Parts: sequence; C-alpha cells; structure tokens
Amino acid sequence: MRILVATDAFRPQVNGVVRSLESLAKAAPDCGAQISFLSPLGFRTIPLPTYSEIRLALVGPGDVARRLAQEPVDHIHIATEGPVGFAARRYCLRKGMSFTTSYHTRFPEYIAARTPVPEWLTYAALRRFHNAGNGMMVSTSTLARELTARGFERLMPWSRGVDHLLFNPDHRAAWDLPRPIFLYAGRLAPEKNVEAFLALDLPGSKVVVGEGPSSASLRKAYPRAHFLGLRTGADLASLYASADVFVFPSKTDTFGMVLLEAMASGLPVAAFPVTGPLDVIGDSGAGVLDQDLRAACLAALDIPREAARAHAMTYTWTQATRQFLNNIREAKAAYAGGRRRVPAPTPPAGQQTPVASTKKSGFLSQGQTIKP
Repeated sequence: MRILVATDAFRPQVNGVVRSLESLAKAAPDCGAQISFLSPLGFRTIPLPTYSEIRLALVGPGDVARRLAQEPVDHIHIATEGPVGFAARRYCLRKGMSFTTSYHTRFPEYIAARTPVPEWLTYAALRRFHNAGNGMMVSTSTLARELTARGFERLMPWSRGVDHLLFNPDHRAAWDLPRPIFLYAGRLAPEKNVEAFLALDLPGSKVVVGEGPSSASLRKAYPRAHFLGLRTGADLASLYASADVFVFPSKTDTFGMVLLEAMASGLPVAAFPVTGPLDVIGDSGAGVLDQDLRAACLAALDIPREAARAHAMTYTWTQATRQFLNNIREAKAAYAGGRRRVPAPTPPAGQQTPVASTKKSGFLSQGQTIKP
C-alpha cells in the first residue's frame, strides 16, 4: 500500500508529531506499506502568527494534484490541520477520494493560551475539518472520549511506539549535579506548563532540556535550574538514562512521546492525572500521577528503573504502524462499499455498547465493556 501523509509538521521542527511520522515511515516497509510525505519542504513559507518558530507553507490543491501525478498513491492521510492539510483535504473532497486524518495537537487550548480566540471556536473549525474524512485517528482512549463529547466522529485508535535501542538504561552517565535529578524534556512554551515543575520545592537538581518561545523568560525566572537547550538522539537518550525522575507537567498534550522515551531509558515518571499520562502510565507502576506534582516527584523516586523500562517495552512502532494501516484499510473498505462514513462497531446481542478504555491499545475491542 502506498500512502501519502500530508503534514505541516516536518523537519526542521522538532516535536512529537514529527517524530511519530518519521517513526511510522521507518516501520511501514516491514508492515507491507510505503509512506511518503507532502510537507512544507519545497514550498515558500511564512511564520505562523503567535507561533513564529513554526512556518506555514503556501500550498493549494493544485500542488497536491501535481504531486500525485508524479507519484500515484493508494491513500491520503492528513496529519495536521494547517495549509498542507487543508490543501490535501480540499483535493480529496473535490475528487471524491476517501481519506483519513489524525488528531495530534490541542490547538484550541494552545491558541487560547496565546490569543483571545476562544476554545469553542477553534474546536468548531477542527470538528468540521476532521468530520469530512472517513476516520480520525487519536492516540488515547481518554482523548477519544473527550473528542466524542465535543462532536468528533469516526474515531480510530492509533497508539505510539519508542526506539528501545536508542532509549536504553545502559546509556546512563555520571552527572556532576546534586542528586536526585529531576528532568523535563520538551518544548518551552506556555501550554507545556513548565513553570509548574520549576516552581516546586524539590531536593537535588532540576534539569530542563528543550527550547521554545518561553526559553528566555524561564531562564530568567528560575536561575537555579539547569537549562541544557535542545538535545536529540544519543545525547538526549543519555540525559534520560542519567536522571532520577522525569517530570511531565503538561496538562494539554494528547499523548506525550517523551513519556515513552523516558521510561524506555529506565526513568520513572511524575505527572498530573490528565490525558496522556492517564493512558500511557495509568496503573502500570512505571510512574506516579497526582494532582500534587511535588508529591508525585518524590514518590517516583521509589519506583525501580526496571519497572519503567518494562512498561515501555510494551510499546513498539511495529504494533503502532500495523494499527495505523488497519485503520486505513477499514476506512477504504467502508468507502468502497458505498458507505461514506466508517460505522461504529455493534456489540453482540445482550452486551453493552463498547466504550473507550484507558488501556494503551486505545479502545475496547468489539463487545467488550467496562464493569461498573
């Protein structure tokens, strides 16, 4: 199967969406598929207002048509709701093509944090965008429940994986810092709630990895924290493996790829009990979820590194890629059968309607229920 993924998030951006798509493309050949990208590369770009670090591509449906004329594909998947995503969506609708989408980022909350645009207005626009397709992939069942309540339709589970060779406890190195070491890795932006971590009264040292629009203000406000800037690859893996607790203060992430990277490195997690950590960590024993983030940080110190690593081993990119491809096959089959929409599963007679699960697989299988 040849799949074109239309995405506004691509290199040189460094974020979970980019890492997810690159890992998906890498794993796809072993699962019987080839994935190529329609991205801002090769197009003129302009900075995104309020997100100057992100650039928008000047692209239209005609650019999508020219790309497909050069490289025909079997399916189009739209990963983002930017100019590239809108161009691909308009093309598919005009041509009557089946397409799927995925929901990666809480833009309504992010935009509301930086502008006076209300969340409901952005959610209305996103709902219109995604509901036009034949399936919207979401990373967790907690997110699926939330989006279903907001009127999003035809949700499909698509989890994530992690590179267990790169992110490994064996990469542990000595740090000349007071222990314990509490580590944050990710973008430094208002929506990431990094201040909730840096303001905590914790023993030892606080280390921050990453860059973003809040970098300067955070460095100034918290001079005792150690800001290491952007780190990737083996360098990042060594930092994970060398810390004592990974602190994830975000309340807006839809998944949190860094959670898997930290746990694969043998690093226990401290986080709020919100979408993302609830599904990725849950009751696995690989981390502590608490509304009191300080209490979670201190309790996570007692978690064996082996427990964190073992939980991360249950997430693989092979499984995630097969799930992604199965979603596409389901959407295409429904469309080919004359059904514009992917139908919701019907439980066997006498059983309750399936509901979303908090397990990492996304949703309960057909006919399963959660006991009261």
